[in-house]
Amino acid sequence: MAFQDFDHLSERRRAERKQKLRKRIAIAVVSSLALAGVVAGCVIAVVQRSGSTKTTSNAAPAEPASQISHSQKMIKMICSSTDYQETCTNTFNKAVKSDANLTQPKDLLKVAIGAAFDEVEGAFNKTKKFEFTTPKEKAAFEDCKQLLEDAVEELGFSVNNLGDSIGKFSSKTPDLNNWLSAVMSYQHACVDGFPDGKLKTEMQKTMKIAEELTSNSLAIISEVSSFLSTFQVPGATRHLLEEEASGLPVVDHDGLPSWMNQEERRMLKGKRGPKLTPNVVVAKDGSGKFKTISEALAAMPEKYTGRYVIYIKEGVYDEYITVTKKMVNVTMYGDGSQKTIVTGNKNFVDGVRTFKTASFTALGEGFMAQAMGFRNTAGPEKHQAVAIRVQSDRAIFLNCRFEGYQDTLYVQTHRQFYRSCVIAGTVDFIFGDATAVFQNCLIVVRKPLDNQQNIVTAQGRYDRRETTGIVLQNCRITADKKLIPVKSKFRTYLGRPWKEFSRTIIMESTIEDFIDPAGWMPWEGEFALKTLYYAEYNNKGPGAKLDTRVKWPGYKKIQKQEAAKFTVGTFLDAGWIKGAGVPVHFGLNN
Repeated sequence: MAFQDFDHLSERRRAERKQKLRKRIAIAVVSSLALAGVVAGCVIAVVQRSGSTKTTSNAAPAEPASQISHSQKMIKMICSSTDYQETCTNTFNKAVKSDANLTQPKDLLKVAIGAAFDEVEGAFNKTKKFEFTTPKEKAAFEDCKQLLEDAVEELGFSVNNLGDSIGKFSSKTPDLNNWLSAVMSYQHACVDGFPDGKLKTEMQKTMKIAEELTSNSLAIISEVSSFLSTFQVPGATRHLLEEEASGLPVVDHDGLPSWMNQEERRMLKGKRGPKLTPNVVVAKDGSGKFKTISEALAAMPEKYTGRYVIYIKEGVYDEYITVTKKMVNVTMYGDGSQKTIVTGNKNFVDGVRTFKTASFTALGEGFMAQAMGFRNTAGPEKHQAVAIRVQSDRAIFLNCRFEGYQDTLYVQTHRQFYRSCVIAGTVDFIFGDATAVFQNCLIVVRKPLDNQQNIVTAQGRYDRRETTGIVLQNCRITADKKLIPVKSKFRTYLGRPWKEFSRTIIMESTIEDFIDPAGWMPWEGEFALKTLYYAEYNNKGPGAKLDTRVKWPGYKKIQKQEAAKFTVGTFLDAGWIKGAGVPVHFGLNN
C-alpha cells in the first residue's frame, strides 16, 4: 500500500478504505516493525562509524560467524530500550539464524517483516472464526474493526514521514509519537470494548504482539531522539528542540505557525466567530442554506483546499453529528455556547456502547469549534453518556461549552487544545488518552446520584512511552449551583487512573473547597498507584492545600522546571495553536 503525504489526507483515506481489513492489520504490524528498524538503523549507523576507526586498512573480510556476532550486537542494541525485549529479540534472531549474511539493518528487517506478516495473517484468520454469542460482542467487533483501520492509517503516517535522513526523522518526532500513541490507544480500546469473557481473552491474545511492537517502536523513537539531542548529531537540528529550550513555538511576525496558508492566517486573525466568512450557513429557521448541521457537512466538497467554515445560527440542534476523517480542516462557529447547541441523549444504560453515545464526534484533522455548546441530556441515572468525542488531531475549541454527567468529554486521541471553555459533569467527565491541554477553562462539577462520587478526570495512558496526558492550566474547578447546598454529602476528586500509566497535571489553577483533601481517588485497590503520574503545581484556593494529599508513589508535588514540560509550548508542540482567535499562553504564568 502506498501512503501519500499528510496534506493529501482525504484522497489517501478513500483509497485505503478500499483495502480489506485483513491486509490492513498485516500492514499495521509490518509498518510498526519498519518504524522500529529504520529508527534503530540510525543508532546502528552511528555505532558502526565509531567502530570503524578500530579497523586497520589491512583487515581481512569478516567471516560469517563474525557477521552473526555483529548482527546479534545490533539486535541487542535495538532491543535494549524496549519494554518487550523478548518480542524484539525473537523477531530479529530468527532472521540471523536463517541467513548469516544479514549484517545490515535493512537486510535483517526484510526477513523480520516477512515473519511478522505471517504471524499476523494467522492471528487475523483466527479472529474471522470467532463466534459472537451476543449482540454486544458483535457490536464490539464492529467498533474494533473501525479502531484497527485508524491504527493502520496512522502507522502509515509514521512510515511515510520517517524520511531518509536523521534530520528529517528528528523534525518528525512529535508527529511519530502522536500517531503511535494513538495506535496504542486504538489497539487497547479495541480489546476493552468486548464484554468480559472468552472472546475478550481471545482478542487480547490476538492483539498481544501488535501492541508489543507498537510499544517497542515508541521506545526506540524516544531513545534515538534522546541520542540525537544529547550528541547533536549533524543534521538533527529541529524546531522542536528550539521550542523546548525556550518554552515557545517558532512562529512568524504575525504570531502564526509557519505551516499555515494565507487563507488560514486571514481567518484565524479574527477573534470572534462572526467575523469569519462562512462557506455555508446553517439555521433552524430556514434563513441559512441548510436547516441541519448534518446536511451542511454532507454537502461539503470532497476536494476542498483550505479551511471549510460553517456558521451555525442560534438554535438547539437535536442531531447526531460526525465530522468524518474525510472532512479535514473544518471550522464551525455559533452565536454563543448557550445559544448554538448540539444535543443528544444516547447512553450506556439504554444499550448504547460508550464509544457510540456522543452527540457530536470530531474525527477529521484540524477541526475547530468556536462559541458552540455540546450536550448529552441523558442524565446521571443513565451513567456513561458522552456529549462529544474528539479524535481529531490538532483540534481546537474556543469559548465552547460541554454539558453532561458521566463521561461528558471524551478526549480520545491526538493533540487537542481547549481555551476559555466550560466543561460540566460528574463522574470521569473529562476522560480519554489524548494529549490535551485545557487553558483558562471553567470546570463545573454537578450534583451526581446519591450513591456516586464526583471525579473530574480519568486519563487513559496505556503505555509509559505514550506522549499523552490531560493538563489543566489556569482553570477554575468549581461546584454547580445545585451541588453547592449539598456538597458535603458527596466526595469530589481531581482524578482517578483509568489505565496503568494515567497522567494528569493540574497547575496554576483555582481549586475550590469541595475537593476532597486527598485530591485523587484510586480506581480499584492498588491498580496503577505506582505507575501513574499525577502532579500539582502552584494552584490556589482552599481545595489546593497539599498537606493531606494521597501518598501514592506516582503522585508528585512538582516544581517550576518540571511543570514547564506540560505547558502548551512544549507538551503540545504547539506552533499550530498560535493565532486561533484568543490569546494563547505558551509557558507558565509565573
